[in-house]
Amino acid sequence: MSLLPFRPDAHLTEVMRQRAQSLQQRGGKRQDGERLLRPHEAIYRLDFSQQALRFAHWGVRLARSGRLTVTATSQLWTPDLTHLMNRQLLEPAGVFWRAESDGDDTPVHQYEADAQEFGERIAEMAKVRKTMYFLLAFEEGVGPDAVECSISFQVDQK
Repeated sequence: MSLLPFRPDAHLTEVMRQRAQSLQQRGGKRQDGERLLRPHEAIYRLDFSQQALRFAHWGVRLARSGRLTVTATSQLWTPDLTHLMNRQLLEPAGVFWRAESDGDDTPVHQYEADAQEFGERIAEMAKVRKTMYFLLAFEEGVGPDAVECSISFQVDQK
């Protein structure tokens, strides 16, 4: 079993925030189809040490009520060379939430089928990528300080 934590990419998040700020300050327009980072979003990454993986399960904990949306970027996005485009965001996204009425021992809610498909898709992408980038959106009262997000895989022994 291999557990991979999602790690914040502070540098890439800052570069993308500066891009949005710069456009706003100059009154510039984004490129057609460009996806600008919103204030409640950040870029995270997964670094794969192994490529032969099968999705096992998500490990998401929210310390308080709110919603976390995890969206993968395609392997065609090279953040050091190009701006993020809407077409480079993959579906389905992983959506995880905790309601105000949930007790401390209540598991985080998720759309099971989408989360399963999303995890399987990440495992497929890991076969060709050593690093994968994700857009994490923190909504409805939850922020990065209240979120732990990881994904577990079975390692294929070939």
